[in-house]
Amino acid sequence: MPQRLAHVRQELARAAHACGRNEDCITLVAISKGQAAAAVRELAHLGISHFGESYVQEAVPKLRLLADLPLTWHFVGRLQANKTRAVAENFAWVHSLDRLELAARLSAARPHFAPPLNLCLQVKLADDRGKGGVGPAEAEALAIGVARLPRLRLRGLMCILPAGLSATAQIAHFHRAQALLADLQRAGLELDTLSMGMSGDYVAAVQAGATLLRLGTALFGVRPGRPDSAPIPGAAAPSP
Repeated sequence: MPQRLAHVRQELARAAHACGRNEDCITLVAISKGQAAAAVRELAHLGISHFGESYVQEAVPKLRLLADLPLTWHFVGRLQANKTRAVAENFAWVHSLDRLELAARLSAARPHFAPPLNLCLQVKLADDRGKGGVGPAEAEALAIGVARLPRLRLRGLMCILPAGLSATAQIAHFHRAQALLADLQRAGLELDTLSMGMSGDYVAAVQAGATLLRLGTALFGVRPGRPDSAPIPGAAAPSP
């Protein structure tokens, strides 16, 4: 794991410097779904403090096991209505918001003593049936609606690219997200975050202005899949 992290940091620094950016402005979010708490702890001891999970029923026990560490937890999976309470209560960030009704549920469930929940709108930049996201044309209306809700802080945009794109196509897609963020900023929204770039395309994402990189395999190695179907032990049912 130390070797993988060192390699990622070298590639990140090289890509940032090549386009005149400072790598210190880019945060690595280690995607720890399917990984044991011990692996997260090891990476945390190497200096990573941001971690991402996709499956709520896997994440909540893991968060509790690691509660002694000063970690920031990001929910990066497909957001489901019946999991919004658990997400609002346990995470600092949500990257995958694409519906106003889900934002309203997160707002209602966010504990009053917690800081505002950081949100990114997931935008769909290419036709990919397996991915969620709001279309670019609908992003501004959704962003304005989310920004009005209490206990939430809209931070920016997230995107996931289809597999198999060339480096040139990756950069072009990521630049579309960058341009959309600039459009929303010009519309008066105070946004500062581009969550884009995964293990196979993070170099292109850096070149297009990414501020959060979501890296799993590049840091942990290959991981098994995990469905999100089991209930969370002891979790209260979400309000309708």
